[in-house]
Amino acid sequence: MNRYPVWKYAILVVALLVGVLYTLPNFFGEAPAVQVSSGKATVKVDGAVLQRVEEALKAAALTPDFVSLDGNSVRARFDTPDNQLKAKDAIQKALIPDPQDPSYIVALNLISRSPTWLTALHAQPMYLGLDLRGGVHFMLQVDMQAALTKKAESYAGDLRSTLRDKNIRHGGISRDGQTVDIKVRDEATRTAASNLIADQFPDLQVTTVPEGTEFKLRVSIKPEAARRVQEQALKQNITTLHNRINELGVAEPVIQQQGLDRIVVQLPGVQDTAKAKDILGRTATLEVRLVDEGTEARAAESGQGPVPFGSERYLERNGQPVIVKKQVILTGENLTDAQPGFDGQTQEPTVNLTLDAKGARIFRDVTRENINKRMAIILFEKGKGEVVTAPVIRSEIGGGRVQISGRMTTMEANDTALLLRAGSLAAPMEIIEEFTIGPSLGADNIARGINSVVWGMLAIAAFMCVYYMLFGVFSSIALGVNVLMLIAVLSMLQATLTLPGIAAMALALGVAIDSNVLINERIREELRDGSSPQMAIQTGYERAWATIFDSNVTTLIAGLALLAFGSGPVRGFAVVHCIGILTSMFSAVFFSRGLVNLWYGGKKKLRSLSIGQIWKPENTATALTRPE
Repeated sequence: MNRYPVWKYAILVVALLVGVLYTLPNFFGEAPAVQVSSGKATVKVDGAVLQRVEEALKAAALTPDFVSLDGNSVRARFDTPDNQLKAKDAIQKALIPDPQDPSYIVALNLISRSPTWLTALHAQPMYLGLDLRGGVHFMLQVDMQAALTKKAESYAGDLRSTLRDKNIRHGGISRDGQTVDIKVRDEATRTAASNLIADQFPDLQVTTVPEGTEFKLRVSIKPEAARRVQEQALKQNITTLHNRINELGVAEPVIQQQGLDRIVVQLPGVQDTAKAKDILGRTATLEVRLVDEGTEARAAESGQGPVPFGSERYLERNGQPVIVKKQVILTGENLTDAQPGFDGQTQEPTVNLTLDAKGARIFRDVTRENINKRMAIILFEKGKGEVVTAPVIRSEIGGGRVQISGRMTTMEANDTALLLRAGSLAAPMEIIEEFTIGPSLGADNIARGINSVVWGMLAIAAFMCVYYMLFGVFSSIALGVNVLMLIAVLSMLQATLTLPGIAAMALALGVAIDSNVLINERIREELRDGSSPQMAIQTGYERAWATIFDSNVTTLIAGLALLAFGSGPVRGFAVVHCIGILTSMFSAVFFSRGLVNLWYGGKKKLRSLSIGQIWKPENTATALTRPE
């Protein structure tokens, strides 16, 4: 009746082993380390950089615990902070000959002290939030007026192309701040241009300003459209920051909107504020321009003459100069996707771009008019532009799908696609608030949080053991397993633990023990009704399950609502809360039942249960069952 089959015990043992295995890395703490990441989008961190780091450390007589290539960064772990600082200086000297134009970011960091055999099993500790691990916090102000100005510049180009396509003659188009001025000579042209703008540009409004015998159409963005532009600029900047920071390997950064024009960025574990600013400074803008292929431009490329008026000089990744026109055809905001691929005919590596509707229209017109000419894709970082690629336009390209090919390896195609896919900033930003939380304060928060959970658990266990005797011991063991499984799941999911998360962990203890109280009281009730001990165990667990399930599901729904609609600390609380409910159902029902079955299941002539004092109805004896 109260016996588990072998396979159920096997599941319990496997669950315990997995729980222990994935919980262990959280107890080894963190060690000082140096992290080397790419300082430019076109610079790759690979095995060659790893070898250079090892050589630099060897030359400086420094012996790290280990040096590894982890994703897009090289990490070297050391035993003391002094060696960490010495290693940072040595690596900077070896990798960054010109501090004014760094190709790499060398930053102080903290990484787990977990042994290599645990790391090989992909057992990693939980990420710790800014309040527990320390790190840097920034608040960035987005320049919304610049976003509107940039949009007005884009509309100026669109209006110029549309009026040309419809053969509407004008005396010139110029941008004045966030408005676009169109000069026309007569009333008929003014009416035709106004009607065209109203028909094809619903987000623009037109006012007419007389200028002598001519007219000037002043085109501006409607207020509701301006609000949409600002909202989209904020969202695009957040997405771009996510892409850029994630590429640097910063563990679980927090990037979220605050207010109408501000973005909060938190980088846990980054101790150096200056390096954190470098990370934010990596945000890039993307532009597509035509290559100037005139005689003067070719002479300028070879260094035999000045750059022609209306053009600029940039370098390709191989150091070859390219002279491009100043006029910007497309920006990163017109690019929706970029994926590596292969040409169907030549099988050469390619980069396949997808443009939005506006970008597709512009690109079709430009490629139709510039066949057999080169087009440069330029990435701007920290005010410096670099030509990612400059392919030749072979034919008119429509449909919004563009294929870039020629002189690329498969790896270069992957890297180029990643750069283009990362997008560009829709508007410039500036840091208006910054502060650093030191590791010592984070360690103090961790100690206080752990103490609250541990003391709460001990108090609950003591009460359960006194009140429910042996069944209280079973409940306490199940409670410990619940905490073990909760930490293991959080570690496997690489979730971020914050102070609200620790509060949710303490709450999970109460939810978990509540289920055991229901079970124990149900067993007591069956004993009061005269059921045999074995039958009381069987019926108690079965009848308590429905109540436990209902109560946990309703609590889980509330947690999922917090997870769906909350942000920041609320979301951190909700993650731990939801996982804690699921692990409590496993430990309180499945695991505790296994312990009870293991202890009592083999006893055929069981007369009593060690479950504390059972209060019987009046006129009956009150019995205290003896421990077995």
